Amino acid sequence: MQIGAIRPGKPGRQGRGELTDPAPTNDVMPGAQRARGGSNQTGVRAYNERLALSLVRRHGALSKADLARLTGLSPQTVSVIMRSLEKDGLLVRDEPVRGRVGQPSVPMRLAADGAFSIGVKIGRRSAELVLMDFRGEIRASLAETYRWPEPQRIIAFALSAYEELTAELSERERERIAGIGVAIPFELWNWADEVGAPKGAMEAWRGIDLSRELGSRFPVPVFIENDATAACGAELVFGRGHEYSDFIYFFIGFFIGGGIVLDNALFPGRNGNAGAVGSMPVPGAEGRPTQLIDVASLHVLETELEAAGIDPSALWLSPDDWTGFGDVLERWIATTSRFLAHAIVAACSVIDFSAAIIDGGFPGEVRRRLVKATRREMTRLDLQGILTPAIIEGAAGSRARAMGGACLPLFSRYLIDLNVLFKEPA
Repeated sequence: MQIGAIRPGKPGRQGRGELTDPAPTNDVMPGAQRARGGSNQTGVRAYNERLALSLVRRHGALSKADLARLTGLSPQTVSVIMRSLEKDGLLVRDEPVRGRVGQPSVPMRLAADGAFSIGVKIGRRSAELVLMDFRGEIRASLAETYRWPEPQRIIAFALSAYEELTAELSERERERIAGIGVAIPFELWNWADEVGAPKGAMEAWRGIDLSRELGSRFPVPVFIENDATAACGAELVFGRGHEYSDFIYFFIGFFIGGGIVLDNALFPGRNGNAGAVGSMPVPGAEGRPTQLIDVASLHVLETELEAAGIDPSALWLSPDDWTGFGDVLERWIATTSRFLAHAIVAACSVIDFSAAIIDGGFPGEVRRRLVKATRREMTRLDLQGILTPAIIEGAAGSRARAMGGACLPLFSRYLIDLNVLFKEPA
């Protein structure tokens, strides 16, 4: 049994976790593709197959000639690899493409049912489990809400949801489940007051070994990653990541978190704490500084809805429909966008990001309005000395954390190594 474990990062409210064993993987660093060319030695067939799958995933579909050019492998070696992957059900033939001369080329793409993965998001108000196929499509999902997270309740939900979703798969498909990836906030027990939990109700998180608890109950490998890191990874792999080689990422959930992408790879930082955007100082009331997490989170919106006598449960029960929040939502968007603009300017004064991506656990319309408002707020700030990045919507949406979790087993088993997704600093 392979089980991933969290190695604690920098202490504090925004501490991040870093995967230790096994390593999640990805192919999203073009420089690594060039530096890590294929090998024609038989002893590295497994690596060559992972490289081929990685490149096909990145480009959508590739012919044998294209793959030979990108990897530096001989055409004969590429033919053997692609035949083997097709036989194993990991690649399928696409429509032939006719050129000006010669026989038409036949691109190959990932087989959607070639592999499956389970992603679990553990949040402060809700948990979600998704079944994702090899192309990154969500086949099915189940969710549960609560007032505060409790380990045994969430483990029970994960077990029952896993059984329910996988029951619809054939025996062959169940055998192709690569594993379970869990996206979870760091040090959940430190947030009891903010979620309204009774004293001691969340202390069970302090002593639990979640990787062992889940690993002993599931028939597949278990991987664990920080939730904001997982969300950023999902955006990088399946969202807007192919458009920008570097960006800062904001994910607004109960609290706000994020990530940093440099040179097409997640950048963890020295202690795995890069992208702790919630800890960024921003101007607060009466000019006193505060942290972004305290003024630009759904926790703030929940509190304001309750103060206005509006039931906030739809925030967690209906993440795609927030009708009825009226002026409270309008004020939250206006306030949050102002603080996001300050955070983006501060980040871009340190790293010249090409984009700032904003996403969260809210309806697409809310995301669009928030991004538009943030762009407007940027025009009101002093931008002398920096170039304004593209401020854009994330594509992964409210399921980004669960999708990011589901990525971990797929990329660990089928694609290339740790250095390509989690690029260590020089």
